[in-house]
Amino acid sequence: MPNNRDYTIRTARPDEFKRIGHLMIQVYSQLKGFPNKSEQPDYYKMLANIGDQTKHPAVEILVAISPDNKLDGSVVYFDDMALYGSGGSATEEKNSAGFRLLAVEPRARGKGVAKLLTLKCIEKAQQQGRDQVIIHTTNAMKIAWSMYEKMGFVRSEDLDFQQGNLPVFGFRLPLN
Repeated sequence: MPNNRDYTIRTARPDEFKRIGHLMIQVYSQLKGFPNKSEQPDYYKMLANIGDQTKHPAVEILVAISPDNKLDGSVVYFDDMALYGSGGSATEEKNSAGFRLLAVEPRARGKGVAKLLTLKCIEKAQQQGRDQVIIHTTNAMKIAWSMYEKMGFVRSEDLDFQQGNLPVFGFRLPLN
């Protein structure tokens, strides 16, 4: 069984965008308490067309590729928070990076794929001289929430917002 050291984290290729969108829809639609497609059709349409995010050079989709060349996870990294696309005040944050829409294949869970993708986003933000990394999560994502806190992210209520009926909670990781 591969461990996370066996994974390659790299920029997604355009021919992978459809697969990544499918993975994100699969993961997010199965979260208990998370809105479904009929409740938030625009959100799921955005996931299906995730490659559109990369039309701006400050946005990058990263993927985790297993040793047997399977796409086991993905995340969208934002070098410019103005492009982050969430509700709340996060898009107004200066000299900050962020990431959203982290998704891991069910068969690959527990192998550290989410942590590898998160660490790559942090590394990119550090290389780009950012002051902090901003993320959001929900009560439906408690496993991720716990991982982020263990990695040093701290709750930041000023970044919280409501997405329809879904409370979304902000976190910051100071880098300096």
